[in-house]
Amino acid sequence: MQPIIYQPFKEAKRIKVYIPYKLFKLRNAIKQMDSSFWHPNQKLWSVINTPKNFKSLEKLCDGNYKIEKDIRFTPVPTVLLTENALEALFELEKALVLKQYSASSIKVYKKMFTVFLGKFMQRDLKEVNKEDIEGFVYELIKKSHISESYQNQLINAIKAYYEHALKMPREYYDIQRPKKTRSIPNVLSKSEVLNIIQSPKNIKHRAILCTIYSSGLRISELINLRIADVHSKDGYLFIKDSKGKKDRKTILSEQLVLLLRAYYKQYKPSYWLFEGQTGGQYSTTSIRSIFRKSVVETNSNPWATVHTLRHSFATHCIENNVNIRHLQNMLGHSSPKTTEIYTRTIEINNKTITSPFDSLLKNSTLQT
Repeated sequence: MQPIIYQPFKEAKRIKVYIPYKLFKLRNAIKQMDSSFWHPNQKLWSVINTPKNFKSLEKLCDGNYKIEKDIRFTPVPTVLLTENALEALFELEKALVLKQYSASSIKVYKKMFTVFLGKFMQRDLKEVNKEDIEGFVYELIKKSHISESYQNQLINAIKAYYEHALKMPREYYDIQRPKKTRSIPNVLSKSEVLNIIQSPKNIKHRAILCTIYSSGLRISELINLRIADVHSKDGYLFIKDSKGKKDRKTILSEQLVLLLRAYYKQYKPSYWLFEGQTGGQYSTTSIRSIFRKSVVETNSNPWATVHTLRHSFATHCIENNVNIRHLQNMLGHSSPKTTEIYTRTIEINNKTITSPFDSLLKNSTLQT
């Protein structure tokens, strides 16, 4: 079999490559390239999308390769909703508001349900059955290449309408979901985290990244932090109405307290801990921009996101032998099983763990 180089789209950040199992030398050569990354779910390697890297891949393959078009998500076409469809959308929104869903969740549910209405709004929605819905989802998977996440969000929205708005039995629309992947969170090394959080020259930007990492926050929790939520005397941050509408406490680093005091003296926020230039909450877009700039400047893992700082906090806590129950509470997980995934992300190498083979041969010499 030949290796396959997938022609990236102009805005794509990575060039993906398929390497047949038997091509060990080629795989090792690509592994040595700067920015090479393995995608276990797709069984592909990738490097940063630059003309130089594309030529390097072609040279490594020595003329024996295929170039194929990359596969991407095809946007689902939008249609103008009928009056009845808009009424159904309103009924879904009303049901979710009464159930006290968050504004962001309602926005996603409405967006996904609009996709469903685009297909079925000419029919009586009460007559649309499970088989119809699964056939629709199958069509989206085959034609639009929707992701597992998109599929789950779509099913959640459909079920919410039938179960909450129309009060139909939950079992009636037991729609087939994608098989759960057993992927592990992307995690940064301690040195990468240090480089990233020290990269911003602006003290507010630095304080934002440090707060997310040092307390294991979601980006939404960071922008909702009030000045009153910083309990420096007792050493904790109070997180109000986090995911699942739960309040919790998480650790407040002593070093972060010093940084926040210096930041406060300079910026003097009035209510929210981090405010925009004209007041009000800081935007998620700005935080992502700060993080992305720091990743690029420090040449860190290009696949990292702001949420990777939270994953890294959890993993580094496990490595520091923090009690799993304490970590669960700090992260705001309902189940310890969610927290236990971070036991699979800890760094495993011969510097952190001694192989029994080394112990066996500690006082002996292996014959070669």
